[in-house]
Amino acid sequence: MDINQDYVTTVIQKVLENLVSEEELSISGASGDGVCQTVEEAVAGAVQAQKKLTSMTLGQRDQMIAAMRKVSLDNNETMSAMAVRETKLGRFEDKVKENILCSTKTPGTEDIHPEAKSGDDGLTLLEHAPVGVIGSLTPITNPTGTIIHNAISMIAAGNAVVFNPHPGARETSTGMIRLLHKAIVEVGGPPGLISSVSQPTMDTAKEIMAHPKVNMLVVTGGKAAVNAVLRSGKKAIGAGAGNPPVLVDETANIRKAAKSIVDGASINNNIFCTCEKEVIVVTEIADCLIKFMQETGKARLLTPHEAKQVTALVVTREGGINPAFIGKNVQVILKEVGIELGEEFRLAIFEADKDHPLVWLEQMMPIMPIVRVADVQEGIDFAVEVEQGNRHTAIMHSTNVDNMTAFARAVQTTLFVKNGPSYAGLGLGGEGHTSFTIAGPTGEGLTSARTYTRQRRCTLVESFRII
Repeated sequence: MDINQDYVTTVIQKVLENLVSEEELSISGASGDGVCQTVEEAVAGAVQAQKKLTSMTLGQRDQMIAAMRKVSLDNNETMSAMAVRETKLGRFEDKVKENILCSTKTPGTEDIHPEAKSGDDGLTLLEHAPVGVIGSLTPITNPTGTIIHNAISMIAAGNAVVFNPHPGARETSTGMIRLLHKAIVEVGGPPGLISSVSQPTMDTAKEIMAHPKVNMLVVTGGKAAVNAVLRSGKKAIGAGAGNPPVLVDETANIRKAAKSIVDGASINNNIFCTCEKEVIVVTEIADCLIKFMQETGKARLLTPHEAKQVTALVVTREGGINPAFIGKNVQVILKEVGIELGEEFRLAIFEADKDHPLVWLEQMMPIMPIVRVADVQEGIDFAVEVEQGNRHTAIMHSTNVDNMTAFARAVQTTLFVKNGPSYAGLGLGGEGHTSFTIAGPTGEGLTSARTYTRQRRCTLVESFRII
C-alpha cells in the first residue's frame, strides 16, 4: 500500500482539527460507551454482559464480530493518525496496514467449532467454552491493532474483556474501545462486553489482575508485565519481548532477501516485536546483500564514524535503549547527528561487530546492525545466542532446506519466517491468521478465539451411531 507524504499530512491535520470534540467526548463519562470510571464498574458490567452473551446464538455473535470488523475499517485512517499523534511511534501508512490486517485476518467463531468422537462405547462431544471475563493489558506500540485483534478473538470465544491500555496510548485505545463497543450494541450485543477504565494506570492494571471476577489475564508487553501476570495466580497468557535475528546464507536469493529485510525491519519504524532486529550474513555474500539493500532506495548505509555517533545517541550510558528514539522515523534519528535524509528512506544500516549493543538489545527503531559470519553454522549458533531464548521470532533467507531446518530446530521460536519479510509471519503477505498477541513465554503462540476458551467434554455412553 503506497501512500504519499502529502496524503499522510492531510489526514493527520484533519484529525488534529477534530481533537477538541474527541477529547470532550472522552471526558464526558457518557454512560454505556464502554469506558468506565473504575475497574469495579468495568468488571461488574463485563460479568453481566458475558452472562447475556452466553444465552445468545453463535449467529448473533457473528453479527457482533462483523460489526467490529466494519467499524475498525471505517475509522481506520482516523485511528491510525490518532495513534501516531498520541504515541509518537511508528508510521501512519503502516498503522493503516496493521488495522486492516487485524480487522480482516483475525479468526472469528469458525475457530471454535466443536469436535465429536463416536465409537462402540458411545459419543463424546468436545466444546470450546468461554472462560468468562478476561483482563487484557495492551501496549503503547500497537494501541489499535492489539485491541481490535483481542476484542474479536475474545468475544468470538464467548468472553467479555476489560482492557487496561498503556497510559501513553490512553486516548487512542479508549477511542478504539468506544467504537467497538458502539458497534456491538448497535447490532444487539450486550453493553459492557468490551470495556476499559477512563484513566488506565499501573494501579488499575494491578486491580484488574487481582479482581476475583476476572477469570483470565492476557498481557501484550515486556518481560516485567508478563512476569506480573504469571505471578497473579490466575490463568495467564503472556506475549513478551523478542530480539529477532535474520540469517542470510550463501544460497539465498540475495536481491529478494535485501528487499525483504528492508521492508520487514522498517515497517512501523521497527516497533513490532516480530521485526528483524539484526542481520547475520555469511561473509561470502555480505557485500552483495548490503549493496542490494542500498539499491532498494530505502536504506542508508552508515559509515563506521556515523554508526558510532548513532550508537552513542540511541544507547544510554547504562546500556539500554534511549526511549526518545523508539519508533521514530529514520530521518528524525539521523538528523540528531547531522545527517539529512529524503522522505524515501525508511532504514539505516551499518556493519557491526558481534558484541555491538544494538545486536543484543531490542532496539525498536529503524537502525539495523549487520554482522558477518564465516559460514552458516556459525551464523546459526550466533543467531540462537542473540535471540536470547525469547523464542519469539527468527527469519532466514536461504534455498538450502537443510540449513533452514537446522536453524529452525536450533532457535525454537514461535514464528520462523523463510524467504520473506518478518511480517509475513503475521499473515501480512503470508498465509495464516494474524495475531498481535504472540504468546511465546506461555506457549500459546499466535493467539485466536480458541486460545481464550476452556475445553469441555460431554460423553453419551449409550451407543449413538448410524453405521
